[in-house]
Amino acid sequence: MVGDARACPFAGGLHLRACAFAVAKAIEHDVCALARKRFGNSQANPAGGAGDEGGFSFKHGFLRMIYDATKQLLCERMRATSMIEPRLNYVSCAGAAAGSDQDSHRMAYWEWNATGRPEHPHVVVCVHGLSRQGRDFDTLARALAPHARVICPDVVGRGESDWLADPMHYEMQHYAGDMLSMLGQLQQQAPIGCLDWVGTSMGGLIGMAVASLPAGMLPVPVRRLILNDVGPAIEWSALERIGQYLGAPLRFETPEQAAAQLWALSTSFGPHTPEQWMALTRPMLRKTPEGLYRLHYDPAIAQPFRALTREAAEQGEALLWQLYDAIGAETLLLRGAQSDLLTAATAQVMAKRGPRARCVEFAGVGHAPTLVAADQVDAVCQFLLAPPRPISP
Repeated sequence: MVGDARACPFAGGLHLRACAFAVAKAIEHDVCALARKRFGNSQANPAGGAGDEGGFSFKHGFLRMIYDATKQLLCERMRATSMIEPRLNYVSCAGAAAGSDQDSHRMAYWEWNATGRPEHPHVVVCVHGLSRQGRDFDTLARALAPHARVICPDVVGRGESDWLADPMHYEMQHYAGDMLSMLGQLQQQAPIGCLDWVGTSMGGLIGMAVASLPAGMLPVPVRRLILNDVGPAIEWSALERIGQYLGAPLRFETPEQAAAQLWALSTSFGPHTPEQWMALTRPMLRKTPEGLYRLHYDPAIAQPFRALTREAAEQGEALLWQLYDAIGAETLLLRGAQSDLLTAATAQVMAKRGPRARCVEFAGVGHAPTLVAADQVDAVCQFLLAPPRPISP
């Protein structure tokens, strides 16, 4: 079927020409079958051999026209998808913003929707990692937008969101509360019928907290949860590595210089073309009054991170396993095969308890997959857009 969401052909999983050819050949097969039934084999040889008379051969006329029309349709659909841009929205959340006398702050979120229905009931929330922002998901959001409302928040202190007055509020409980405020606003705008969650690193931990909430605390329960290179057990050495650069007062003369320096810190993300990396870099930058470029986030997000001790992290791990075990959503675990944050041993345990996550690994990638490469986008699309699993007796 053309545009079958479960195959996610517009996410890079199917080559355009191959897809159009397959559709045309399927139509050719059906037309030829009908012709053989009606006229006999002498006039319906699809191979164009003896007795064909040019009637139904793919290389003659009619089916070539179908192939060309299908190809044009797919090209137009892909061009339209690539031109989709998000709308920036805000939600008011509890907790004072820096420089404000109000006990609230604004969290920004980017909404992608190419379904043709502003009130589409399927909502996919995509939440980024510790020092990132919502535009990290542009490639994935464009692939999902024809099928759902895709919501990509800038977690408070990042991107277009406010910075907090108290840096020690940059922690998981506060982040989860902001997400509940956002979901409440989305529900008021249009009832949510189906809720899915994609969380990279920190965004996955927030997703675990949200997905483990008891019935009635969400507009609808989280149906499908994707944890991108994160689980209840986080390697201390990976946290130490991240702490070496988090909050550093970096300044760059040009976006190109920023891309090069950020890549030196991010090679674990795996292979990217220069164009892909620049697309990920530009939303990370803000212009300074001096004409230089800085990173988008509040440097103070590093304060509670650096205050974390190994003992406190071990205590937190026990709580995270409790949250994980309470998750009722169908869960997919994505893992960079070279990840230093999520070990293969932890992934194996996650497959045996709680929601029993199915794991997909990406070779040549560490922490964390950026969900830009075609195979990574396909894995997400196929999981989120697949039909419901049959209920076990």
